[in-house]
Amino acid sequence: MTRTLFLSKTLMAPALLSATLLGCGNDPGLDEYGDPIATDVPHVAVTQIVEHPALDAVRDGVQDKLKEEGYEADGSLKWEWESAQGQAANAAQIAQKFVGDSPDLIVAIATPSAQAVVGNTDTIPVVFSAVTDPVGAELVPSLAASGGTVTGVSDLSPIDEHLALIADISPEAQTVGVIYNAGESNSVSLVELLKTEAEEQGFTLEEATVSSSADVVTAAESLVGKVDAIYIPTDNTVVSALESVIQVGNENQLTVFAGDTASVERGAIATASFDYYEVGRQTGDMVARILGGENPGDIPVELANTVDLAVNLAAAEAMGVTIPDAIKDSADQVFE
Repeated sequence: MTRTLFLSKTLMAPALLSATLLGCGNDPGLDEYGDPIATDVPHVAVTQIVEHPALDAVRDGVQDKLKEEGYEADGSLKWEWESAQGQAANAAQIAQKFVGDSPDLIVAIATPSAQAVVGNTDTIPVVFSAVTDPVGAELVPSLAASGGTVTGVSDLSPIDEHLALIADISPEAQTVGVIYNAGESNSVSLVELLKTEAEEQGFTLEEATVSSSADVVTAAESLVGKVDAIYIPTDNTVVSALESVIQVGNENQLTVFAGDTASVERGAIATASFDYYEVGRQTGDMVARILGGENPGDIPVELANTVDLAVNLAAAEAMGVTIPDAIKDSADQVFE
């Protein structure tokens, strides 16, 4: 792994987070090898709402792209990272702490973390990533260059392609269940799009909402007998507990589809999604441009620019369906 100057601290509870953020232990002093840390290098602080494969891939993509651009955490970059462990209160504390540190730039991965940071500063450049609806989340006034201090990369899902994929793999499906956290503005935006697209494609939609990852298995079980398929959008709360949905799908021969490739690798049947590592690299390119002197207000918000078809043959078999040969043959990634 790339050597970093700051190791993430596992935030097991808000109280522990508070102790971490309010204490003086975050003063770097020496790096992990005992060498003095340079103080004249750019400082990038990264906040992430929760750890799961898609968002972790974003973070890795940002860091790898910066390394390619000459910003490495072994001497030419001060890199700091914290996870909010899925808690909005933690995200707010991290944002306040980072703003107090006055880094050169803050990267905010996922909507809740981005909202927390943007709500705490209008002077430090902010680059968000994996944000579904940055306008609806009130991060920027439009996708055009805003003239302010915020820009980033949106991962607005191709909902129409997702529903078409469900129809192709499970042609008998008429009712689709969706599990999401109504407290995540990105998820609310996705579900509104899903409602419109479901009506156009002839599906009935059944909603199940959660407020924490602990609620996900109960929400999945509540859909059994009511729906023909379950769709998991790029909702951070639900994706962090995806395995519980997969288990319900396997036990009840109920197909589970997802909004991101990492979830397919973990056991969902299929998706047409972004490579979140590439989303991270796209974000890292923006960060490098700003560190190089560009004004974030002159950079329009970008949409994730690569969509791949991914299928999981073992998951399909476990849930009692066969993926058509035409879909398998056209898939960019096939998990077996």
